[in-house]
Amino acid sequence: MIMQTLQTTNLIIGFGKAGKTLAADLAKHGQDVILVEASDQMYGGTCINIGCIPSKKLLVEGERRAACATEGADVFAAAMKAKNGLIPKLRAANFAKLDEMERVRVINARARFEDANTVIVTGAVGDAGEQGERAIRAERIFINTGSLPVVPKIPGVDGPRIHDSTGVLSLEAHPRRMVIVGGGYIGLEFAFMYRAFGTEVTVIDALDTFLPREDRDIADEMRRILEARGVKIVLGAKITHFEETKSAEGKDQTTVVTDGGRFDADAVLLAIGRRPNTDGLQLERAGVRTNARGFIETDDHLRAAPHIWAMGDVAGSPQFTYISLDDYRIVRDQLLGSGQRSRADRAVFPTAVFTQPPLGHVGMTESAARAAGRNIRVATMKAMAIPKAKVLGQTDGLLKAVVDADTGRILGVTLLCAEAHEVINLFKMAIDHNIPARYVKDQIFTHPTMAEALNDLFATLG
Repeated sequence: MIMQTLQTTNLIIGFGKAGKTLAADLAKHGQDVILVEASDQMYGGTCINIGCIPSKKLLVEGERRAACATEGADVFAAAMKAKNGLIPKLRAANFAKLDEMERVRVINARARFEDANTVIVTGAVGDAGEQGERAIRAERIFINTGSLPVVPKIPGVDGPRIHDSTGVLSLEAHPRRMVIVGGGYIGLEFAFMYRAFGTEVTVIDALDTFLPREDRDIADEMRRILEARGVKIVLGAKITHFEETKSAEGKDQTTVVTDGGRFDADAVLLAIGRRPNTDGLQLERAGVRTNARGFIETDDHLRAAPHIWAMGDVAGSPQFTYISLDDYRIVRDQLLGSGQRSRADRAVFPTAVFTQPPLGHVGMTESAARAAGRNIRVATMKAMAIPKAKVLGQTDGLLKAVVDADTGRILGVTLLCAEAHEVINLFKMAIDHNIPARYVKDQIFTHPTMAEALNDLFATLG
């Protein structure tokens, strides 16, 4: 039996970055909000619980501890302990921030649409947390349910040692050997992480080209760094199935069988992409449409229907926490601002991959600029030439800038070097405001820093 129907102005489905920020903002403006989250382990969203924060904590702990420990299992155990101590605190703080707000009610339940204004929630829906079902009628509904790892339809993929990115963040035992299926950015972050834990890592990718979206000099340098650390890269390999086998010592293991070989592992990571988390929402009952890949279709203001918005990964937005935050800004502007902001405002935005060293990028690559017929000049510089890189003991990498030869405008920058994830943000502003390359060449930077290398990088253009 469905309990008494709840009425609210705003219903937010999903406790992700956009949803939680919008809930707090609307409440501060005197509006009632109900926020429904299916799992009490996901307060705060993917980033805090199973994404950016735990993975970066493990990366940092692994690199730091590997420098002073000889046993990979000890490094692994200490890093997991540090991560497990941090994440529950962040999750609890995120929940408390909303739960303590007078006009916000958080319900731990699964949601499905009944019609365009009615959502049925199943879970702890009673006023005192009783289990059951309840209908919620809302004037406005916001969908912020995120995405889930893609699981390929390969025989044996449900084996006990095969994990997605969520599972591999919480392994109980240190794996001596790991196979990572997928040579994209998520896979590479985990490759560096587990190599720092002393794990033998093999990355298998079906593509023949390593990091195909990157320029070849950047991709080649990244591959060189990986292989120098002992990571094996296997390209052009199609996985046919997974087998449960025994090692020479008689221990259980998983064997990844490809069309060109067999690879034994104590843990397998599936890192081949993510799909929209819309399972069970019954979007069609609300007149909400999805595209061929299952992401919710919206206009540039993130409207999926006149009174329904989608934000973050589920809306097909680029899968970064800061883009989800920007989705919140777009929606907020429709509700509380001028209504002018849209997806079109962020044609260029920076990205960062937390490899070692990190890879930061914004704007056009050299190959993309040439393909577009642009008249360009290209600046490159080895990271080993930077004094701060030598101070840090992180001299791997390559810095690269693409500049319009006719106007001197910066078209794109790629930084594969220490602190790249911080420095790359400068170039979002530079590109947005048409700051010419000569300005960066002559800028005054503090010393010794990685940023001061930009003087030398752009000076190579003359």
